Amino acid sequence: MLSKKTRYAMLALTNLASKYGDGAIQIGDIAKMENIPQRFLESILLELKKMGILGSKLGKSGGYYLIKSPSEVSLLDVIRHFEGTIALMYCVSEKAYQPCEFCKIEETCKIRHVFKKIRDNTYDILQEATLASLI
Repeated sequence: MLSKKTRYAMLALTNLASKYGDGAIQIGDIAKMENIPQRFLESILLELKKMGILGSKLGKSGGYYLIKSPSEVSLLDVIRHFEGTIALMYCVSEKAYQPCEFCKIEETCKIRHVFKKIRDNTYDILQEATLASLI
């Protein structure tokens, strides 16, 4: 299951993507429109800024804005950042691989094979799902 943090990040990014090019959007406005607790949203947006997805502007007309085109930001990028991996088992993870504690030979394990296919298909779907495709 995806964490609330990841789900809120996707909602906020989709909101910002729908206003891409319109200037900075205030945190309070995003929080209200997407029903996200503002304090939680602040930390999420800071992380997205550190990732290089968002920029910010201070002042009365300040807020956050996308610095990448909505077509350049995939759900895969967001999920991997906040969740760490998309794999359901460590033995098929590219980012958090750990040897399987249950099977004797990973290369011939049929269970691992199925979960590797799930990971690969999930990867492809999330890579293709950009913010642009969600607005």
